[in-house]
Amino acid sequence: MRNVAVVEDEDIAAEQIRLFIEKYSAETGQEFRIERFHDAFEFLRGYKAKYAAVFMDIQMPGCDGMTAAVELRKTDKTVSLVFITNLIQYAQKGYEVDAVAYIVKPVKYYDFAMKFRKALDIYVMNEKQDFTLNTSDGPCRISTDKLMYVEISRHRLYYHLVDDVVEMTGVLSKAEEELKRFGFLRCNQCYLVNPAFIVSISGNSVQVGSESLAISRPRRKTFMTELANWYAGLEDKK
Repeated sequence: MRNVAVVEDEDIAAEQIRLFIEKYSAETGQEFRIERFHDAFEFLRGYKAKYAAVFMDIQMPGCDGMTAAVELRKTDKTVSLVFITNLIQYAQKGYEVDAVAYIVKPVKYYDFAMKFRKALDIYVMNEKQDFTLNTSDGPCRISTDKLMYVEISRHRLYYHLVDDVVEMTGVLSKAEEELKRFGFLRCNQCYLVNPAFIVSISGNSVQVGSESLAISRPRRKTFMTELANWYAGLEDKK
């Protein structure tokens, strides 16, 4: 059973989404636990990263859905977010917070079902690649397909994502234990890199995304061997 949140201040609109989720459940055989929130403050208060999908109305009193989404992404970067809006011009802005889809009111079931299926597919894909960090601000769920590398500096860990940096206290060896199962490689005492983001290697430097990171001499042979094994594993999966 997967959890789904509906953040909608209008009772009639919230009830329609609930009925559509139940209809989709009956058609597909999937089970969902639905939680309705009347506003963004109620939704964000004590938020826990337990939802597969969030249906978020954009126009709400107090705190609009777009602002709420920015706050949501600070603690949960993998949940599938679907915006519901009266105005189509909000849609483009929604992609700035990794919204997987948007639905324009009045909501039609066919459109809803397609967007819900997409949201669940993306969540399932991310679910296999995500892990949780216990930061000072609370748990933060991260997908490794967006994590480029991890850096340690002055006893602080920096998780460099494609669109953000998450900071916390820790040691690199524990991060290495957690991320080894996802294929992350240590290139020196300061960095763990995601091989999926490696652009090139030149001498004792590896380019990860737009950043050039040092490969230490003691680690270079092991690093290159592990990287070759990673590439070989990709070929085996083809």
